Amino acid sequence: MILKELSIINYKNLQQAELQLSPKINCFIGNNGMGKTNLLDAVYYLSFCKSYTNPIDSQIINHEADVCMLQGRYEFENERQEEIYSGIRRRQKKQFKRNKKEYERLSDHIGLIPLVMISPADNELITGVSESRRKFMDLAISQFDKEYLRALVRYTKALQQRNVLLKNENDYIDFTLLELWEDQMIDDGIFIHQRRKAFIDAFTPIFNEFYTRISQSGEQVSFDYISQLNDTDFRDMLQNNRQRDIAIGHTTTGIHRDELEMLLDGFPIKKVGSQGQNKTYFVSLKLAQFHFLLKTGHTTPILLLDDIFDRLDANRVEEIVKLVSGPEFGQIFLSDTNRESLDRILERTDNNSHIYSVIDGEINLMTD
Repeated sequence: MILKELSIINYKNLQQAELQLSPKINCFIGNNGMGKTNLLDAVYYLSFCKSYTNPIDSQIINHEADVCMLQGRYEFENERQEEIYSGIRRRQKKQFKRNKKEYERLSDHIGLIPLVMISPADNELITGVSESRRKFMDLAISQFDKEYLRALVRYTKALQQRNVLLKNENDYIDFTLLELWEDQMIDDGIFIHQRRKAFIDAFTPIFNEFYTRISQSGEQVSFDYISQLNDTDFRDMLQNNRQRDIAIGHTTTGIHRDELEMLLDGFPIKKVGSQGQNKTYFVSLKLAQFHFLLKTGHTTPILLLDDIFDRLDANRVEEIVKLVSGPEFGQIFLSDTNRESLDRILERTDNNSHIYSVIDGEINLMTD
């Protein structure tokens, strides 16, 4: 699958752009703060109905405008065309359309345009809170498993409704209704736990292969999937903790508290990893996700590489260049402040590439 055409109006500092894109490599060159990351983020938005860097839709509209628009035309391997449109107005519900027909639920769109983005912000997977790592699992699985995403939506709604009942200011709790929401949490929570565990078991050896190749070392990477459901019955947990949950006003047990501990040679990498090891870790993690989606999905995902070569030694950069230049990868979007690393990738390809300059939000195709 490739993104053939991209239209942007008032997306962050990108006031207007009309791009005819290369089916292989699209490079965006410019200084920091010029809009390179915003361009990649716009491509990401069309896949996931949200920004990679900012969860608040109103904040992605250019500050001088009241409306933002994105439109992409995609072509799949069977020559099927898909047109995806998103329109955002301040203080209004955003629109998301597929071939001019608006989605009833945005979750129905997830997985249609598979995509993996690698960014310096991914260091948050190592150093950040457990929610970041749960989101990684959820997004990775949801792109190829629709039932997982539906279960996740149902579980989240049931959790929210249970918490509303627990916080009842009148000190009256409808226990019949509470049990209904608990039943929903239990059914979907057990399903989600099983799918997360299966994903980690299948994903870990692929991740290890990518890390070993990029690092050129004997270091081993792995995960410790920590969940209250690993060795305890979920229904018993909810019932046994009900009075405590009522006292504090929220649910203390469930898959929404899962943790994915990231390990290097058996130790938490956030404690033992250097800057180079951390970056190699999350780059390998995302390239392994790309490979996993390629093998389990319906089409070749798009790969976005946002300024990933900084703070990596020459050998690791070389291995990443070799990997993403290979035939397994389809359409790639890269951003960087200089052309050195990008030129090394282009040298390995068939020159089917576009290079753009990005200056103060203006994007122009370069002729050399």
